Amino acid sequence: MDLRPIGVFDSGLGGLTCVKKLIEVLPNEDIIYFGDTGRVPYGGRSRETIKKYARQDIAFLQSFDVKAVVAACGTVSTNGLGEISGEYRIPIRGVVRAAAEAAARATRNGRVGLIGTKASIRSTVYDDMLLAARPGVSIFKRACPLFVPLVEDGRGPGDRVLELVAEEYLRDMLNSGVDTLIMGCTHYPIIRDVIAGVMGPDVTLIDPGAETALALRGELEAGGALREGDTGTRRYFVSDSTEDFGAAASIFLGSHVEGDVEQISLDEILR
Repeated sequence: MDLRPIGVFDSGLGGLTCVKKLIEVLPNEDIIYFGDTGRVPYGGRSRETIKKYARQDIAFLQSFDVKAVVAACGTVSTNGLGEISGEYRIPIRGVVRAAAEAAARATRNGRVGLIGTKASIRSTVYDDMLLAARPGVSIFKRACPLFVPLVEDGRGPGDRVLELVAEEYLRDMLNSGVDTLIMGCTHYPIIRDVIAGVMGPDVTLIDPGAETALALRGELEAGGALREGDTGTRRYFVSDSTEDFGAAASIFLGSHVEGDVEQISLDEILR
């Protein structure tokens, strides 16, 4: 048994969809979440900048002596996380591998779609992992840069602006004949119903955060590192104001925020 907490980070609040699943499948684990809201979004940054931010985020979480870190950010996971994960003695898990393997298992016709930020779509990490899991699979990709700000603006099912944007983004994806679609940003599960409404009932949607939480449970269990006993605690940190954090975070968690919420300065991260 390992009593140390699990660290989770994202450029904003989207990673809380992964935290939601972690709480569900690992209820006894203590969780430290860091949302880099002062520098969101990461999706339009250069690869080197994304790697620099990821190192700083991981360093902050390491100050809590975490036993594992989840980069609950599709942009970080597809832009250099594999390169920098070897720099640490603790497991650093992104959200790509588990999602790619789930999509490879789910597809019936070998046609898989991927939506994400511009940086995620530019990367070939998903392509490489999908092809490794299922050689010959056809991959169709589309950047959806407006989804993140729309989600963080509180828009959801029934919002006509969001629905029109989704129809525009996903029209070609639907016409390509994919039967499986990876929602390659942890914000996207919040608008799952909108995406499903466009893609239709025959397309399986893959949630990378949820798949990663399940994979991490298996990894901790295999290593004898699961925490046993009382229900775990939750602590939340952001690099911008905590004002209205509870209301916004509850959208991603699907429930009221339980645990401390603290703001830290970017200077503290950069030290």
